[in-house]
Amino acid sequence: MEKALFEFMFSTGCRIGEIVSLEKNRINWSNRSAVVRGKGDKEREVYFNIRCQIWLKRYLDQRQDGDPAIFVTERNPHRMSIAQMRYIIKRISSRARINKTIHPHQLRHSYATHMLNNGAPLEVIQSLFGAREK
Repeated sequence: MEKALFEFMFSTGCRIGEIVSLEKNRINWSNRSAVVRGKGDKEREVYFNIRCQIWLKRYLDQRQDGDPAIFVTERNPHRMSIAQMRYIIKRISSRARINKTIHPHQLRHSYATHMLNNGAPLEVIQSLFGAREK
């Protein structure tokens, strides 16, 4: 679950609230995308990489619950809260011996930086972030 969550956050650049509200049926496996509901209740399509797809499928395949949420708590599965997701990111960074507090929103910034460094036009990044109308 941790790897699936981390990969999804990093490879889509989604806000934590968008991931919390995401449901399994909003995933399109054929083009590795998901439709998320962002700020202002606007929907947008985000894309994830193959590594994220592998971890996400592995996580979802091992789940035994019927909850529609993409990420659920480990005990008594139900939709994970924003606070629980923040805690998981903190736990991952602690195990990785990162000596500063990592916040989920930093993964969003890392995603944008990664895309810029790999030649993505600023307008494309803004569109994927939901910052501009398509």
